Amino acid sequence: MRIGFAGLGNMGGRMSACIVRAGHEVLGFDVRPSNVAAAGAAEAASIGELTDNCDLLLLSLPDSHVVEAVVLGDDGVLAHARPGQIVVDLSTAAPDSTVRIHELLAAKGAAYLDAGISGGAAAAEKGALTLMVGGDADVLATARPVLDLFAAKVFHCGPSGAGHTVKLLNNFLNAIALSATAEVMVAGKKAGLDLAVLLDVLNASSGVNFATTNRFPKIIQGDYLKGGLTNSLMLKDVNLYVELAARLGVASLNAAGPVASFGMARALGYADEISNTVVDAIGDLSGGVRLQEKP
Repeated sequence: MRIGFAGLGNMGGRMSACIVRAGHEVLGFDVRPSNVAAAGAAEAASIGELTDNCDLLLLSLPDSHVVEAVVLGDDGVLAHARPGQIVVDLSTAAPDSTVRIHELLAAKGAAYLDAGISGGAAAAEKGALTLMVGGDADVLATARPVLDLFAAKVFHCGPSGAGHTVKLLNNFLNAIALSATAEVMVAGKKAGLDLAVLLDVLNASSGVNFATTNRFPKIIQGDYLKGGLTNSLMLKDVNLYVELAARLGVASLNAAGPVASFGMARALGYADEISNTVVDAIGDLSGGVRLQEKP
């Protein structure tokens, strides 16, 4: 099976590298050509050339607008798609856009899987991501040997759009946990608490969450775990969740907090920094607080 990969940035580059380390050749395309070589891939001159020369095409792109440009553009994936080809979208995208692309590719005999990812850069580096996949189960079974090279867990969530829907639900909870924990840690710092002890208490109590167990033990030591989702992308994901909730008729009463937190972080200059720096943005508005002890 010939493997292609479009979008070889923070996450795509790491996933491609896992495939290459397993002994497979990857043909890649990225708007930054240096990313292709860094991921261990051979370079395609265009999306059209990439699509023409692979049987399984993986996409890891910033949002639905970019996915649509890559797939639906004049020299895009759809224009070059052929029967039997499989496209796997590893991006975080709007489910309604995903379903539309699925239908357009199906009309040409190609299959489209939406595969949301979780685990961040560290898990991608180790090939230990979690995938939540929407689309045909038999198509997933065909793609699975490649997906298993960078994912430790793969869940089939339902028909087209289900994977990206589950991804938005997960990322919304992630955003709430991170932004709320950041606020609590700034409050703890201003209260004069030992932050390591505070985290030990939270992790042994009902306030425990992914941020308290995996993020802030590092952050209080000055390690922001750079390389993962930025504040701008986190805000984008939360807004996609809000749009999804509105379409579903769900009262979204808890979105204001993370929208405000990550929106503020973006406005204060942390837009392209890892979303863990939301704690510094909250600290800025709280008197210039930093969790780390000053040297």
